Amino acid sequence: MTIALDPRGPAEPLEPALSVRQVLALERVLAGEPEVVAGASQLDRPVRWVHVAEAADVGVMLSGGEMVLTTGVLLAGDENAQAEYILSLHRAEAAAVVLGLGRAFPTAPDVMRRAAERCGLPMVVLHRPFPFAELTEEVQSRLVRRKFAAVSLSEAVRTALTTLITAGAPLQLLLDEIAQHAACPVVVTNLAHRVLATAGERSAVDDVLRDWERIARQAWGHHPGPSGTGGGNVGDGWIRAELGGRGERWGQIMLCGHRGDTAGGRLLADRAAEALVLHRMLGGASAHSWEEQSAQGLLTDLISGVVPARHLLPRARAAGLPVNRRTFVPLVVRDGEPARLERTLRLLGLPGLVAELADGATAVLLSLARDQDADGLAAHFAARLRTESGQPRTVVAAAGPRTAWEDVPAGLREAQHVADAVADSSAALDLPAVVRLKDVHLRGLVRLLRDDPHVQSFAERELDGLLCAGGDDLLAVLRTYLATGRNKSRTAQLHHVSRPALYRRLEAIEGRLGVDLDDFEQAASVHIALLAHDAQQS
Repeated sequence: MTIALDPRGPAEPLEPALSVRQVLALERVLAGEPEVVAGASQLDRPVRWVHVAEAADVGVMLSGGEMVLTTGVLLAGDENAQAEYILSLHRAEAAAVVLGLGRAFPTAPDVMRRAAERCGLPMVVLHRPFPFAELTEEVQSRLVRRKFAAVSLSEAVRTALTTLITAGAPLQLLLDEIAQHAACPVVVTNLAHRVLATAGERSAVDDVLRDWERIARQAWGHHPGPSGTGGGNVGDGWIRAELGGRGERWGQIMLCGHRGDTAGGRLLADRAAEALVLHRMLGGASAHSWEEQSAQGLLTDLISGVVPARHLLPRARAAGLPVNRRTFVPLVVRDGEPARLERTLRLLGLPGLVAELADGATAVLLSLARDQDADGLAAHFAARLRTESGQPRTVVAAAGPRTAWEDVPAGLREAQHVADAVADSSAALDLPAVVRLKDVHLRGLVRLLRDDPHVQSFAERELDGLLCAGGDDLLAVLRTYLATGRNKSRTAQLHHVSRPALYRRLEAIEGRLGVDLDDFEQAASVHIALLAHDAQQS
């Protein structure tokens, strides 16, 4: 795939235009049998206007971008005038010169052809008589229509995006709208060229992200031009605009493989950039950064399993996570601020992604070299995190290291289960620095099996007598009684009741459930059912 990045800055005015090549392909022009005799490599120059001029000093009448039509009647027989005519067009930055062959010049004059070749000015001769008025009418009407279409597109896009912003729409909805207008994938990056967000047809986006390292390297792996945007050879229709304000740049938006005209694509990219800057400004300081949203979306998709892991690999790579020949360590931290976790990763020099989940949990996916001590680094991270936060009770749950990307989703879910299992455990103080499934014993097993229909049915059957109306207080007493190892004194103390009152409640529980809580097996069965019930409710 070849890619051509538009190197101009977004602040330049957009002027929808036809190229010299497109003008020469018009039916009316083809009737004149055009032949390019010089400057064939410059046929993609934009034609801003068409101008008929016979004057020898035509250059003073031009402002750049014109295709000049002439019969050369005033130039015949004067080679110096012919050469100066071409030079004046070159100095005026004309797009091309078209010479109608006839009485003045039956063939292409060598002097003009050589001068045009030296200047890189496209020179075209028409072998058949051709009414110039028809060409000017055709091109000018097309240019006007393109100008009107560009203005209409600009207003339509601006209106649609402004409506979304004022309605408080999230970033993704804005990008989806932009991708719909562009009819191509849209990618937003930070200044390190890491992908923050994408939009467009999923398969097309995946194709872009799969090759993102090469694209980024070719697009930005050079010194920028005067405008600061640079340019590169990565393929046709790849157009980007910078994101920033008040003299500060913080990102870029790229249309990947835009198939419309370049002017329309640049206009669309600029309107999109304006909208994204406004969206970020209105988001306020409390809003999640786009980097956080990107990591959160990726890890959430991994945990949910809705999107196959292999489809998320290009997103992870484009987000800057090392994925080739790595060991992945899935972690879930309870009551840990994402910003503090990211800071701890940076302090330790550990590459990874951080994303806030529900209920005060934060997922961390470490990416380590195969020869690094995964368990040791996870423990080091947990210890440093507790030191940085000043909270020695912070729970860091982990799954076993994964060397295959396809195993990462299961690892993240396992770490989440472990974190959930110890969230309300009174034994949390006795847990190791990094808690694993083996450390949460029965509670962890029940958490893993809580969605199994058989486990759900078992819990309902065992606790049926307390799940009906009026059983909540007794259920709370039962929970405390079993959690304290059937310690009646401790249970009475925690519920602020006398021992006789507790005995009456325990008798009521046994009566409703039809069990003997002094029998170890029956008590264990009820305990498992209660753990499963609590896990399902959470």
